Amino acid sequence: QVQLVESGGGLVQVGGSLRLSCAASGFTVSTYAMTCYRQAPGKEREFVAGISRTDGTTNYADSVKGRFTISRDNAKNAVFLQMNSLKPEDTAVYYCYAARYTYKYWGQGTQVTVSS
Repeated sequence: QVQLVESGGGLVQVGGSLRLSCAASGFTVSTYAMTCYRQAPGKEREFVAGISRTDGTTNYADSVKGRFTISRDNAKNAVFLQMNSLKPEDTAVYYCYAARYTYKYWGQGTQVTVSS
C-alpha cells in the first residue's frame, strides 16, 4: 500500500524553525520527484520546494529561498523540509507530493502555524 505521511508541523513563533518529515511506504522516494506544496486558508495550493529524482537537484519558491532546505534520506525513504526564519505568511498546511510518470501520490498534510 502506497502512503506518504507528513509530520513535524506545529505552532512556532516568528523567526523560529521547524523540520517537516515526509515518510514514504510502498514506493522508493529516490526514484520519484519529490515536492512540497502548501495551502494557506483562502488561497490556492502553491509550490514550495522540490528535489529531482535523477540527480537530487533542488529548487525553491522565491518566497522561501535561503530559508528552507529540502533534502532526501534514501536509507529512511523520506524527504525533509527544514524551515528556518519562519514568518507569519508561512502559515499553511504543508503537503508532500511524489511523481514519477503516471504515478502521483499526495500526503495528508501537516499544519504549520507561525505566530507573531
